[in-house]
Amino acid sequence: MRFKDRTDAGRRLADRLRALREAAVVYALPRGGVVLGVIVARQLKAPLDLMIARKIGHPLAPEYAIAAVTEDGALLGNPAELAEVDERWLRQRIHAEREEAHRRRVLYMAGRLPHPVEGKTAVIVDDGVATGLTLRAAIRDVLRRHPRRIVVAVPVIPPDVADVVREEIDELITLDSSAYLGAVGAYYDDFAPVEDDEVAALMRTVEEPKVRTPELV
Repeated sequence: MRFKDRTDAGRRLADRLRALREAAVVYALPRGGVVLGVIVARQLKAPLDLMIARKIGHPLAPEYAIAAVTEDGALLGNPAELAEVDERWLRQRIHAEREEAHRRRVLYMAGRLPHPVEGKTAVIVDDGVATGLTLRAAIRDVLRRHPRRIVVAVPVIPPDVADVVREEIDELITLDSSAYLGAVGAYYDDFAPVEDDEVAALMRTVEEPKVRTPELV
């Protein structure tokens, strides 16, 4: 299956989620997942929040992910690979990635409050999955918020990763989990990078409660 772009993939995912009737909060994974998350949130008439997970690349091959971490969630990675890297270096990378996740939340959310998901269905949306580390880190972070159910909705995911993810959530909705093509971008005609300003602009299109500014006395 191929998609014209993230908007096309988001519309197809939203169509698959049309039958979801329970109260939900949609969590998009920036940056690319926000394009799809906006469409899904509108379809479900649900609030849109962000789950900002950051990969930690190997010190000798930064593009190769050995772990992932969210803003304040636990580190998720392969214990054998993590044991081979310098502990001080790893602590520094965890701190740096959490700082970057926080920077993005401040920029993207612009004062919007997180939405309580306790007792509701959490719908986690991304534009595709490769290793699954960032997605699984996001799942663990959402679990700490005590949703009633967790649904993951992604256009494409490798079959082996899909098997692992299904064990950690209540439902996986995907448009293509057949033989993996080796890169998420291979499924898209247009997979251009999504920049910070685009994410911030997308979030402004979704009505969210604002933090009140304390009155001066």
